[in-house]
Amino acid sequence: MGVPLWTREQVACRILAGDALFIRHNKIVRVPQSWLDAHPGGSLAIQHFVGRDATDEVSAFHSDETMRRMQGYEIAEVEVGEHGWEPLLPPVMSGWVRKRAQDGTMRWHREATTLKPLPEEYSETTPSSQILLIPQKELQAQNGPSRASLEPGPSSLSLETESQHSQAFKELHQRIIDAGLYQTRYIGGYGPEVLRYAIFIIISVLAYRREWFLTSAFFLGLFWHQVTFTVHDLGHLGVTHKWAVDRLIAIFIADFMGGLSVGWWVDNHNTHHIVTNHPTHDPDIQHLPFFAISPVFFKSLWSSYYKRVMVFDAFAKVFIRFQHKLFYVIMSLARFNLYANSYVFLAKTAFQPPKARGGRWWWWTEVGCLGLFFCWYTAVLRGCGSWQKALGFLLISNIIPSPLHVQIVLSHFSRSTADMGVKESFPARQLRTTVDVICSPSIEFIHGGLHLQVTHHFFPRLPRHNLRAASILVKEFAKERGLEYAEFGFVEGNAEVRGTLKQVADQLKIVGMVADSHVQEQLDGFKH
Repeated sequence: MGVPLWTREQVACRILAGDALFIRHNKIVRVPQSWLDAHPGGSLAIQHFVGRDATDEVSAFHSDETMRRMQGYEIAEVEVGEHGWEPLLPPVMSGWVRKRAQDGTMRWHREATTLKPLPEEYSETTPSSQILLIPQKELQAQNGPSRASLEPGPSSLSLETESQHSQAFKELHQRIIDAGLYQTRYIGGYGPEVLRYAIFIIISVLAYRREWFLTSAFFLGLFWHQVTFTVHDLGHLGVTHKWAVDRLIAIFIADFMGGLSVGWWVDNHNTHHIVTNHPTHDPDIQHLPFFAISPVFFKSLWSSYYKRVMVFDAFAKVFIRFQHKLFYVIMSLARFNLYANSYVFLAKTAFQPPKARGGRWWWWTEVGCLGLFFCWYTAVLRGCGSWQKALGFLLISNIIPSPLHVQIVLSHFSRSTADMGVKESFPARQLRTTVDVICSPSIEFIHGGLHLQVTHHFFPRLPRHNLRAASILVKEFAKERGLEYAEFGFVEGNAEVRGTLKQVADQLKIVGMVADSHVQEQLDGFKH
């Protein structure tokens, strides 16, 4: 017995009634609340595709086994036009979310409202399709989103062209699979890396025993810098490709050896991949009060990930004016921010419904490993003999990995932050918002292979050691589709990022001067 055929209007009505629906291969997948709560990649990764065709994103992020299981949640087929599914606007993108009420039922909640129309000073740099969220200042008598709120705004994109990009991406993905690039290179890829990790640890331990504490801290920092790339692979299920195995290894490395929560990183990072460089939705570019890579952050936007206002206050205004000069100073201390985000995430998820894949063992394992990390790391600091040496060890071990943070922001900070709307295809969005760092194969281990960010964003589960081979195919794809494949050298990339930060800082100064002139005009008016 076949599944029913639904119209676009029927899909919209079911979404308004509270169903989380997305389209995959012209089939409607209904996501139960239990699945939404337990999704290993975070609920937002699904919420951003409610009412949209998520075929490309699903195939990029999930194994064949998971997609086969997904078929059990297909409830209908959909009517599609000549150029595929006409997307609806996910409620979360206009500030609507489902929350559990006191009586236990799920109800619509307006957590933010849309900033429309865009302020005049940003209209030239942001498209008409851009939807930014600002805090909901007062409660409105609304039971939920309206039918009109599910309709996307005007867009300059052609659904026909984007559908062609999508079809070409599917063919590219099959070429990647046929080339065997999803096969992990355990010996040739991870063999040299494990040896490198061991050398750094051994040198750090030997130096510590000789009381060369700063040297020991330096090599511990090198270890943290390099091993982070493997944690990244594990978080994407790109090593053994088995969730439980990859997650256990990742917890041991990230939590026990590094003091960071891999659970937080996966939740944060998957959202970043889905809504790359969106000011309201991508947590990886939400760094107020220290950084603003677009003047739209001057409007104190709402973060749908952090569930808070990114307040552009007096403190932020001071930092943003000098952000291009403070860039490396702030980046050198970025690891301390990762600690804070990790522990806040685990605290917030302590009483949430059990995650998928066997309940809450992952949470307890993370907490336990973090406790062990603090035991051994605190003992190391105490063993330095004085607070000055302990402080030096603390700072050096945490600052040495900072080039990693610089490298990651190079791949996005200088790229577009515009929201081109829900019509934009997955490959077009990733090419528009991501850039590669050109690097010689002989030294790419320093970058962990993740300097090839464009290809990684196309295929997040692809083993890192196969990115270079895959990038050749991705570049051919971009050329054939007439899309930009951006890349620059490390030095050039640093200059572009600092240039972007300086442009925003200069715009802030201009806004401040305009505001001062308005105040002066008002004062002059009172005098007369």
